[in-house]
Amino acid sequence: MTSETPPARIPPPGGRGPRPGRRPRHDHPLPPALMVRPFPGGQDAYVNPADFRQVFAADVPGGKTRLMAAGQRPVTLAALEQPSSTPAWKTVPSWFLVAGADRAIPPAAEQAMALRAGSHTEVIRTASHAVLVSHPGATAHIIETAAPATP
Repeated sequence: MTSETPPARIPPPGGRGPRPGRRPRHDHPLPPALMVRPFPGGQDAYVNPADFRQVFAADVPGGKTRLMAAGQRPVTLAALEQPSSTPAWKTVPSWFLVAGADRAIPPAAEQAMALRAGSHTEVIRTASHAVLVSHPGATAHIIETAAPATP
């Protein structure tokens, strides 16, 4: 890997998972919107389709959001607790696209993580967590900026 460009997601610190022992904030809209389903060997979490647009993609048209909700891939809850290896941002340049209206990850947390990683950061104040869909031009721009800037 020569660069890392995480749009509106958590770049974990080395040796820790994205949620290192943190309790969900009760005033945050994502935890109550999660649906947990057991599977052999664990549990998966999905965003409730009824809450998907509000929590995950508020700036995406309703028809597209319904398709996104229906096609979402779950996250296994174990993945949120597993420690990471050495993060790429410790050894290569990184860029971070902060979704300023994100309701899945608080924008202040995204900015703090980008700062910790020393990332080149761009903020789209009106973007939801689905910034890749709602702002494809800005997403492409940050990727195009990162690509030639890395060895």
